[in-house]
Amino acid sequence: MTGWSRRRVLRTALSTAALGSLPIAQFARAAEPPFRRGVNAWPWFSLTREFPTPRTDYGWPPFQPQRPVPTANDLRRLRDTGLDFIRLPVDPGPFLAADATTRALLLDMLDAAVSATLDAGLGIIINVQANGATHYWNPDRMVASVTAPAFDLYRGLVGELAGRLERFQPGKVALEAVNEPPQACASDVWSQVQLALLTAARASAATLPLVVTGGCGSMVGGLTALDPAPLSPFEPILFTFHFYEPYLFSHQGAPWMREPVYRALNNVPWPASAGSLEATLASVRARMAQDTETTDEAKEAYYAETERVLKVYFDAQPDRRFVDKYLRQVRTWGDSHGLAPERIIMGEFGALRTDARYVAAPNPDRARYIADVRQGGEDLGFGWAFWNLFDGMGMMDDNTRALDPDIIAALGLTMPAD
Repeated sequence: MTGWSRRRVLRTALSTAALGSLPIAQFARAAEPPFRRGVNAWPWFSLTREFPTPRTDYGWPPFQPQRPVPTANDLRRLRDTGLDFIRLPVDPGPFLAADATTRALLLDMLDAAVSATLDAGLGIIINVQANGATHYWNPDRMVASVTAPAFDLYRGLVGELAGRLERFQPGKVALEAVNEPPQACASDVWSQVQLALLTAARASAATLPLVVTGGCGSMVGGLTALDPAPLSPFEPILFTFHFYEPYLFSHQGAPWMREPVYRALNNVPWPASAGSLEATLASVRARMAQDTETTDEAKEAYYAETERVLKVYFDAQPDRRFVDKYLRQVRTWGDSHGLAPERIIMGEFGALRTDARYVAAPNPDRARYIADVRQGGEDLGFGWAFWNLFDGMGMMDDNTRALDPDIIAALGLTMPAD
């Protein structure tokens, strides 16, 4: 395609209007497109030490010292597996709360992380990822709209980061201004926020690749509802979405989920045909029996809802075909706008594991799910970034730094020699 309005296409299943086509930038035409196989490196610049209300600042250093941080050797080993980039979530709160001197120190720390990643032979996408659990520097205050109380400060940080990142190796560094926008899929409010942030970034960095996304938490429906036409002035750009469907599998046992159904959910198989409703419900009952904090009345209500949603899950029998159906919506959207598929990155996907901290998916099922999602994305030409390097959805042990061979295999990677 040579222009934005050269052809028009029919609506996709989740789109609300016919949209113009998008030119394929030279950035995505490279013989070896960047950002093909990656991993998220949370909580390197996350897990903060904010003071409780009414204070709005952070301790120093602002990041919890016990959090796992990749070493130079860890980064080198990741490259040896076949990964080519990391996506680095960065909590903006400490940067925005800091005075000029402290902010400069934080920016230097981030520069050092970028340099270490590049030195290991990896590319890097810096993702500004606000913490929804923080009482003050949270997404509502920063990116809910262009009139949000801290939006101007956030926009200023995005512009500053873009200018700093452009100094690094061309084609190996990119900036993603927001993580999982909270607005509705086709929200005009999100479009205004994203345009304002892209404007700030491009004013500071003429050639830095920028990563854009849709609303509703960067889900498939958010990207397919996105009109890419207004983004033309901001090339080079990439597009991203997140994939955790079905959540009953990927987030079973996740304590951070708000819906009570996830609390005791475990032993949900992948594919669904690998297990049975009866076996999973028995595991749920056993998990609930260990809960001494929830009342019997509440447990009864939670169990009834869990049984209902699990019946839907097993009736649907989700498997690789379920994954492919979702992902094809993204490819259809991209094709309809003349987007080369390598310009699209599945920026997060994964599933919680069962270990000493969590009771969740059976680990063989987890590996099968991750393999299906990864292969589905690759078959359609998308790059991807697995969630996560560490913690309960990770591929590397927080303490020993041992890589999980089953997840390495599921990701189509190779265990390093050492």
